[in-house]
Amino acid sequence: MSVSIQQNQFAVLDNGTRLHYASAGEAGKPLMLFVHGFPEFWGEWSAQLPEFGQDHFAVAPDLRGFNLSDMPAELSAYKARHIVDDLRLLIQQLGYQKVVVVAHDWGGAVCWNMAIALPELIEKLIIINSPHPYLFMQALLNDPAQRAASEYMNWLRQPGSEEALEKNDFALMDGFFNGMGQGEAHWFDADTRAAYHACWARGLSGGVNYYRASPLHPPTANHQGPQQLALNPDDFRVRVPTRVIWGENDKALPKSLLDGMEDFVPDLRITRIAEGSHWVIHEQPERINGLIRQYLDE
Repeated sequence: MSVSIQQNQFAVLDNGTRLHYASAGEAGKPLMLFVHGFPEFWGEWSAQLPEFGQDHFAVAPDLRGFNLSDMPAELSAYKARHIVDDLRLLIQQLGYQKVVVVAHDWGGAVCWNMAIALPELIEKLIIINSPHPYLFMQALLNDPAQRAASEYMNWLRQPGSEEALEKNDFALMDGFFNGMGQGEAHWFDADTRAAYHACWARGLSGGVNYYRASPLHPPTANHQGPQQLALNPDDFRVRVPTRVIWGENDKALPKSLLDGMEDFVPDLRITRIAEGSHWVIHEQPERINGLIRQYLDE
C-alpha cells in the first residue's frame, strides 16, 4: 500500500536558504532524495514518493530558484557548488549522514557534482537523462550534433527569456513537454498542466539562471562556454554505486552522451529505454519505479 505525500514543509538551512520539500514515509527510515530538473519542481516525483515512502523517508525538495523555495536575485547564487551545498545541508538537517539519490536533468547535473565532491554522503546514485559533466563538456566542444541539440541553452541564457516563456499562458513551456517527446504528451493532462502553471507563475528567473550561471553551454563568439575550462578528467571520477536510466529518444540529450561513462564511473549500470523521451519519468512511471526498486535491492 502506498503512503500519502506531505506537502508544504520547509527547511531553513545553515546557509540561510529556505527550501520547500514534499515527503512520503516516516522520518528515521532510510532517506531517499528525489531531485528535479528544469522546468519542473518537486511534483516531478509524484509517482515515486508514495511508492518509496513505503520503506524509506522519500523527500523531494524544490531546488533554490524553483516553485516555493527561495529565489535569490544574484546570478552567482546558481552556481553548482551552492546547489550542492543546499542538498548537503538539507540531508544534515533531516538528520541523516547517508542518502540514496534519484535525480533528473538539472537535478542530475547537481547530483553528479555532489557524488564527485561528497561521495561519503551517497549510498547509491540513480541518474535519469542527465549527462556526466565531463562527457557533456567534451560533447559541447567536439560534437556538432550535441551543440545543435543544446542551442536552446544559449537562447535561455539571453536577457528576457523569462518573459518569452511566460507569454500566451506559458505556451513555450507547455511545448517543452509536448514537443521534446513524441508529439503531445499524454501525461500532461489538465490537472498536471495546472500544477505546473502554478509553479511557473511563481517565477522563472531562478530556473533560467541555472543556464546563465553554468559554463556548460554551446560556445559562442561572446561566451566561450566550455572552451574556457581546463579540466582534469581524473577530478570527475564517481566513487559511488551509480545506476543510469536513459530515455534514448531524448532530443536535447542524445544517447551518445552515454559513450565512455564507464571510464568515469567504475560501479555503473545503464538501462536504456528506446522509446523513452527526456520525460520518461512521466511517460513510464511504473517502469521507472520498478527499475529504481531493482537498483535498491541489488
